[in-house]
Amino acid sequence: MGSQSVARGPVRAAERALAPDLARGVMLLLICLSNTGFHLYAAHHGASGWHPDEGSPADRVVQFVMITCLDLRVYPLFAFLFGYGMTQLYLRQTARGATPRDAVRLLRRRGLWLIVIGFAHAAFLMAGDITGAYGVASLLLGWLFVRRGDRTVLVGAAVALALVLLSAWPAVTAVAAGDLGRLGDAPTEPTTVVYAAGEDDPLAAAGTRLTTWAFVTLAGGFLAAPMFLVMLLGFWAARRRVLEEPAPRRRLLRWTAVVGITVGWLGGLPGALAHVGAVRVPADAISEGGSLRLISEATGPFAGLGYVAVFALLAGRLRRPGRATRAVAALGRRSLSGYLAHSLLFAPVLAAWGIGLGAHLSSATMALFACAVWLTTVLAADFHERRRPDAPGPAESLLRRGVYGPHPARSAP
Repeated sequence: MGSQSVARGPVRAAERALAPDLARGVMLLLICLSNTGFHLYAAHHGASGWHPDEGSPADRVVQFVMITCLDLRVYPLFAFLFGYGMTQLYLRQTARGATPRDAVRLLRRRGLWLIVIGFAHAAFLMAGDITGAYGVASLLLGWLFVRRGDRTVLVGAAVALALVLLSAWPAVTAVAAGDLGRLGDAPTEPTTVVYAAGEDDPLAAAGTRLTTWAFVTLAGGFLAAPMFLVMLLGFWAARRRVLEEPAPRRRLLRWTAVVGITVGWLGGLPGALAHVGAVRVPADAISEGGSLRLISEATGPFAGLGYVAVFALLAGRLRRPGRATRAVAALGRRSLSGYLAHSLLFAPVLAAWGIGLGAHLSSATMALFACAVWLTTVLAADFHERRRPDAPGPAESLLRRGVYGPHPARSAP
């Protein structure tokens, strides 16, 4: 990970478009909310292992919305934006004279640094870190696809889509036959256990988090067809500047928003209804590998793409972004810092090895806590933006130093 000459440094503030930054800023709220169940270690989680299967009416509403709209639906949004950003970096480098091979080497170094940051994140705070998985995926997809033509990228996306659909086929046949309990093995181990939220020994908790992180990073980075699908579509979209110039592609974005969100929400709906007891299904159906879980996983990328399209359409209509929009976009410009800050504000406060507040919260109150954490990071990013508009966040500064060298700004001509 040593220094290397580059054609230019990181993206400048004047080069940034609103839509990707706004999408990243809102995405961080969705990620913050989707991580809440991992910290409710005193609650009973039942067959699914993801959310408590108890609580007040408000708690059940929160669980229903999260399973339908957020679980396995937010990270595909993040993956699309990550792939989009990878291609933007590659195109900026080659446009200023870097050879394709040198630009890919830069992406490779960035991926390696993301794995290092992800390791530290998991060791100290969050087992479900995704930066390491995206770092691994960027090494693989950057090597295989970044320099290839559009046809190759789309063929790769088609293969990934076929794998996603193939993985869901056993679940589809089980549902069609009325045998929902054919797949899965309930109960699934609660996520609070594998995330070490209830572990009061800090060293034991770190060991559990790193074990989980290794699985998430390796399995997610090398084997996650849904991630590959949306990242490759991010490659394709970045080449056409879909988020920077949404107006010429408004029809495509509208169809993507409507179809993607409809398919994504319908795919999560059966599991949500089963979780809150609105319909009765075998416990195996909502467990890990169960038929309803597999259908939810397979439809998650569609929702993620639909969310991206909504943000692009929204940004295209904002001629003069207001203060709140600019503040959320400021967080999006510092998305890695915001993502890590969430864990810094979550884990020591909620986990048993810290203050242990997670034992006293429910799904609804935890969601309010998550919104407060996200709002805190928005205010901090807005303050940072107004004081130093061109300055990246602390995590971005660290990553840039690793990728571009000790003086990343000076590498720009």
